[in-house]
Amino acid sequence: MKILRYIFIFFPVFMLAQVHEIEQDSISIEYLIIEGDSIPRRSIDLDEVMLLHKLEFGNREERIRYLILRRKTIKVYPYAKMAAERLDSMNTHLKKLTKNRKKKRYTKKIQKYIEGEFSEELKKLTRTEGQILVKLIHRQTGETAFDLVKELRSGWRAFWYNTTASMFDISLKREFDPEDVKEDYLIEDILQRSFQAGRLERQKPAIEFDFYDLTDKWIHQKSSK
Repeated sequence: MKILRYIFIFFPVFMLAQVHEIEQDSISIEYLIIEGDSIPRRSIDLDEVMLLHKLEFGNREERIRYLILRRKTIKVYPYAKMAAERLDSMNTHLKKLTKNRKKKRYTKKIQKYIEGEFSEELKKLTRTEGQILVKLIHRQTGETAFDLVKELRSGWRAFWYNTTASMFDISLKREFDPEDVKEDYLIEDILQRSFQAGRLERQKPAIEFDFYDLTDKWIHQKSSK
């Protein structure tokens, strides 16, 4: 999976978190500390919880295919999540650089770091895992793997990597399309269940879709026929 490692030339991002201070009293008011000021509030932020339908399968083979897809999706999702984080961090840093020479030097430095850190792991991916990863990269970044390579490694290299990937039944231009591709919907279903169970860390997708509408299309309408 040598072709996949070039999409991971992104630098780690460090996020600042808000600090909460809880004062225990008879009315249980939470104080949010913002730049030294205490702001009382009577509500508590809760993580989003989605109501998911019960899994049902038409036959044993359908259930096995879902379980295999779940195993592969859970395996590659962290790489797609990392790609989104690295892309955001890298773009933020590049905006601070004014000279092209410094930008190229920075990009090459990060590329060497990422290749040394993750290339061996990416090489272990199977064809189907690699294609799922390409789809999830589009889900998390809003860009196809092809476009990311084109942007960061030049258009000719992107064409070449895509042609090479096609030889292994992998297209770097593949998008995540749960509205028209049922497998992509099933991948989204797997992600949502994994988020709820705490198996994967939730990251907001860069593309827009309504999971409940998709469930109505692929599951409920089918069941009603």
